[in-house]
Amino acid sequence: MAKVALYGQKTSTSLEDIITPFLDYLMTNNIDYCIERHFLEIIQPLTTIDLSTCEVFSSYEDLDKSILFLFTFGGDGTILSATTIVGDSMIPLVGVNTGRLGFLATINKTVLLEQLNAFFSGNYNIIPRSLLKITRSDGVEIENNYAINEITVVRRETTSMITVDAYLNDEFLNSFWSDGLIISTPTGSTGYSLSCGGPIVHPSNENFIITPIAPHNLNVRPLIVSENSKIDLKIRSRANEYFLSLDSRNLALSTDVALRIEKAEFKVLIVESKDASYFTTLREKMLWGSDKRN
Repeated sequence: MAKVALYGQKTSTSLEDIITPFLDYLMTNNIDYCIERHFLEIIQPLTTIDLSTCEVFSSYEDLDKSILFLFTFGGDGTILSATTIVGDSMIPLVGVNTGRLGFLATINKTVLLEQLNAFFSGNYNIIPRSLLKITRSDGVEIENNYAINEITVVRRETTSMITVDAYLNDEFLNSFWSDGLIISTPTGSTGYSLSCGGPIVHPSNENFIITPIAPHNLNVRPLIVSENSKIDLKIRSRANEYFLSLDSRNLALSTDVALRIEKAEFKVLIVESKDASYFTTLREKMLWGSDKRN
């Protein structure tokens, strides 16, 4: 019997019209399912289906690694969070978008039910996405030390800029005098990096993007490097602390702690329908061609 997992983060009335039909489809087609504990609390009031005996999970450790798909309900942020649950299990993620169009959650809830037969018959595309991995110079482990979008260092508790000394494969690259520095994957190139002037990089490229945040020197520009690069960062700040962000997860570190960023040993698998197109999503998300003069 096939088995899937369900995950979401926020309570939303946009779930009401899809959860019950989706669960009905699973039961009608004899597909077993488990639900993330917090998401179960969210959807239970939205459906008449009794979920009191449903199998639940809370983290990577108690997730059944034999499941066929993990369905996420929300947007791109929900998929970012879900990567910490699937980890290196290679369980494919199916991003069901319950709001606006996303770059990762490309399957709109309005067409989900009509696409399920194709997914469960193997008629879909798997898109592997590279991740960044980070380690601390002091040897202290960072929980879920990887990111699918970007790893960012930014100033903390100071209005002054910080200096980020960056090394590429042990060779000095530059001292970035700025509000911070973004190390992005191609997946994350349409996120924070893009907002700071970084380029859009197709997910099939094996690159990382180094993008300064509001650099003092305007001739300092974003740089694309091989994903096989090892990037070392040393931070100097008047506050003696800085913020480290992994996708949407944040922690404060002392400037005594340097960082090494490199490619993770595993990838995250994203499920897309056969007719999905990155460039179509890009045009729609970026509103290209929407100018009346076109």
